[in-house]
Amino acid sequence: MSKALLICNGEKPGAWLKKLAREADFVLAADGGADNALAAHITPDAVIGDLDSASARARKAFAEVPFIRVTRQDNTDFEKALDWLTLQQFDECIIAGATGGRLDFTLGNFLSVYPYLTKMNIVFKAQGCSIYPLIKGIQFSSRKGARMSIIPLTPCKNITLKGVKYRLNGADWQLGQTGISNVITAQKTEVLFDSGYMLMYLED
Repeated sequence: MSKALLICNGEKPGAWLKKLAREADFVLAADGGADNALAAHITPDAVIGDLDSASARARKAFAEVPFIRVTRQDNTDFEKALDWLTLQQFDECIIAGATGGRLDFTLGNFLSVYPYLTKMNIVFKAQGCSIYPLIKGIQFSSRKGARMSIIPLTPCKNITLKGVKYRLNGADWQLGQTGISNVITAQKTEVLFDSGYMLMYLED
């Protein structure tokens, strides 16, 4: 599997970003995300967007890095980056710097990834947590006692939770129902559902 790290222009990621960069096969910065990469002492493999946000300092520091200009203005730099990664057929995309900052951008980013979830696995990374946008079930390992939440963004059918304190078995949830601050109790945890779109928050 090929893994990309996408660095965006939201909150400035912490020292953990360098570890993500080492584990990625390719590091892409979405326009102003180049400044977040620079602040973390990471050289991206490319920078993409309409290129109106990357600072002169980042452009100078990354003079040898390809800057891919996409002129269309009916989508965001974040979507331009996801389009490009999809065309390159990456299997997995780790997204940093896409939460925090402006709330409208954060909410928009959680919705914008939906069309790409059939093409690659996506996870948002932020300080102390991971956020998984899900259109299908997931099994994962995490430390016992970590908090996790599920937040449906559409009606979700036949939800089953295993390996957590508050279990579900075949529940149908409508928009507005949430499962906040559940607790991991087993080495392996499962979130299963038949249809819908949800976010899963997992504490590191």
